[in-house]
Amino acid sequence: MNNVKLNLGKYEKEFSEKLNELKEKNIVARIWDKDYTVWRNDPTEISNRLGWLDCSDVAKTKLDEITKFVEEIKSEGFTHALLLGMGGSSLAPEVFKKVLGVESGYLDLSVLDSTHPDQVQSMINKFSKEKTLFIVSTKSGGTVETISFMKRFYNTTIGNVGKDEVGNRFVAITDPCSGLEQMAKDLQFRKIFINDPNIGGRYSALSLFGIVPAALMGVELKSFFEAVDLVIAESKNIVNPIAEIGVAFGILANKGVDKVTFILSSKFKPFGAWAEQLIAESTGKDGKGVLPIEGEELLDPAEYSNDRVFVYIHVKSDSSKSAEVKLLSEAGFAVIEIELNELAELGAQFFLWEMATVITSWVINIQPYDQPNVEEAKIIGRKMMKQYLEEGEIAKLTPALDENGVKTFGDVTVSKTLEVIPEFMQNLNAGENNIFGRSYVAIQAYVNMDEEAEIALQALRTKIQKRYKVATTVGFGPRFLHSTGQLHKGDAGNGLFIQIVSNNKTDVEIPNEAGNDKSDMTFNVLVNAQALGDREALLDNKRNVIRFDISENVSEDIEKFL
Repeated sequence: MNNVKLNLGKYEKEFSEKLNELKEKNIVARIWDKDYTVWRNDPTEISNRLGWLDCSDVAKTKLDEITKFVEEIKSEGFTHALLLGMGGSSLAPEVFKKVLGVESGYLDLSVLDSTHPDQVQSMINKFSKEKTLFIVSTKSGGTVETISFMKRFYNTTIGNVGKDEVGNRFVAITDPCSGLEQMAKDLQFRKIFINDPNIGGRYSALSLFGIVPAALMGVELKSFFEAVDLVIAESKNIVNPIAEIGVAFGILANKGVDKVTFILSSKFKPFGAWAEQLIAESTGKDGKGVLPIEGEELLDPAEYSNDRVFVYIHVKSDSSKSAEVKLLSEAGFAVIEIELNELAELGAQFFLWEMATVITSWVINIQPYDQPNVEEAKIIGRKMMKQYLEEGEIAKLTPALDENGVKTFGDVTVSKTLEVIPEFMQNLNAGENNIFGRSYVAIQAYVNMDEEAEIALQALRTKIQKRYKVATTVGFGPRFLHSTGQLHKGDAGNGLFIQIVSNNKTDVEIPNEAGNDKSDMTFNVLVNAQALGDREALLDNKRNVIRFDISENVSEDIEKFL
């Protein structure tokens, strides 16, 4: 891989020393030998999570089955696919769609990974009109969001095509003996793909969770994996560019340069959301963390604090951001550049970042395969949903400020909404010597994921980024709970969290069971329980949180903040 360049500036000495240690301790070979002691002496949640190393070999045994399935689906006139999933089950298929597109004659795939009722209703409206294949995708088979989606769309589809046909419109991708496998059998899904259970969700891009949707969109898997095999072979060398990236991130994080900021070619930009999940959920725990930053506006070097390392991934034919990246390097920032010959190298990038991340985890002494804090928000959310079922309502918060159509919750002493964020930002921590432990701002948006909301959130993010010279992230709830949510609660505690919860224009019932219209819960209740649960989990972990409740006019109300 001669297309990787590292410029670590003043950190070259530490980098060389750690690279020598990686070589002396035979870390690369031990990873390939599936030696759990690379990370911990206890094999728990490591030994049963190393199946991603075999992704290419396993996938090749499934290619004929997948190809036959895709041709069958095409021959029956399916035009669209809707993947119902969360986190690792949904992000890779979304990247396949946005980066590689859809080949003529194949299925136009979309992803639903938001429980906001307006988002759910918009998908119902769209896909009820098409001949759609619904892909229910969850490793555990019990993810509350995914199963809620499945029950809603199953019942809606019965109304459109009848009970005899409905099962023919659904397929499942899951682990063996999961709850979904049994449900899919009971509901007579047309196909159940059983994935390797020894692969964690965020490492599943090159497993059935990623490649079945990719094949439905027309990705030719045989040639796709030829590029993957090249990077796999390279990664087995004692020292290689992938290991160098992993070591670089680790030694930089140990020096407080822990904000990995992605600068991506326009056509490769969607890759950032997948990389964000992989890095954040793998490394953000035990009071440590490497924070991935994707989607930020690219600014002049003087606009950044010195907690940044920049990753520039671009296609060879697109060097439009090279001049700006050069300025960052000349200003003393660490820069890693990866040049792709073509977008078809996407699969190789999936593997590269998986390997680099587990090596980073070795450097910073993190176990990359567990997610100890993810369950906290889920437990609280389930408690609130139980309360709703028993009492008819969920917990209500008392606003500290109710002004200009926006309710604010948190430690607020000001009297105007415009003054809330400036007051909140007084919690910013510049860190020792303005380096170690510097704060970041995470905007958590429980709103309908449409283009208007994205533009408004990015505008708010950029204002904060420029005004406070601080790293920023934006996540739509609840999907970020399966991504950066682990890091938010498990890292050193330097995050400042701005939660934005919008009203919904509509509500959608969640059936108690597929095939039966009886419902005791709606998506509005679910999404609000998730927002409240995450807020409480953040506060329980001593994080700084401010919450804004706004109307359904998301862009209009966000302008009132700053």
